Amino acid sequence: MPIDRSRIERWLREDLGHHDVTNHVPGETAGRLVATEDGVAAGIETAAAVFDHLDVETETLVDTGERIEAGQRVLAVDGPARAVLRGERVAVNVAGHASGIATRTCAAVDAAREASEARRATGDRTANSREIGDGVRIAGTRKTTPGLRGIEKRAIVAGGGDTHRLDCSQMVMVKENHIAEMGFESAIAHFRERASFATKIEVEVERPADGRRAADAGADIVLFDNLAPDAVAEGVAELPDDTLAEASGGITIETVPEYAATGVDVISLGSITHSAPALDYSFRTG
Repeated sequence: MPIDRSRIERWLREDLGHHDVTNHVPGETAGRLVATEDGVAAGIETAAAVFDHLDVETETLVDTGERIEAGQRVLAVDGPARAVLRGERVAVNVAGHASGIATRTCAAVDAAREASEARRATGDRTANSREIGDGVRIAGTRKTTPGLRGIEKRAIVAGGGDTHRLDCSQMVMVKENHIAEMGFESAIAHFRERASFATKIEVEVERPADGRRAADAGADIVLFDNLAPDAVAEGVAELPDDTLAEASGGITIETVPEYAATGVDVISLGSITHSAPALDYSFRTG
């Protein structure tokens, strides 16, 4: 999806101000964006769009989602020195932010996959009829930076994750505040009546037993929130086979394997967007 040029203009205006003397450099130059650490590439096309907006020729050297190594060039540019230097910081920032999210997401995906493969190899199963760890998805949340959700969600996909809902119109999530206002079954019924037949209903629960209660009331997806892995496994074991199970709340990359073993279909982590460190890039000219 192409980035809105008006957004790029706002980014540049914010960075350059009304009287940019810093980048008033004559002549032509070439530049390259270089990774200084290993990671997963994302946001490179958006970085290229920044330079393109400034009439600088660009060449993208890696694919979105590609694993990259320290020292690897990911983008090459060629054009007026002033334009190249003007686009440098915005391009580096957006690529670093997106690649950091992709890299963190990839780490979580790898952790879930390794845990699943290990359990299948040993034949380890619980009383739960679900195939433990099979097809567990790592998903994002709505804990994104205002104005940057599209970039951050695409970065999650680049890292092998699932976007979850992009906005509130894509799925109804019945949360604790809804239940506090309307009651458990009443809240689910309220939204079921108002949602399209194509819109899924997800219900957030904080006790294992409430998972089955939510499914019986019409939930398509049950989100076990802020529960320990053993409690999640207990709740998942009671769900009908056609109800998806999700775990979320305080889950880290280190604890992903424990949650992947519970039988959930989805593990969502807000930290892959709101706490992902930027991947370090260096921009060099000449």
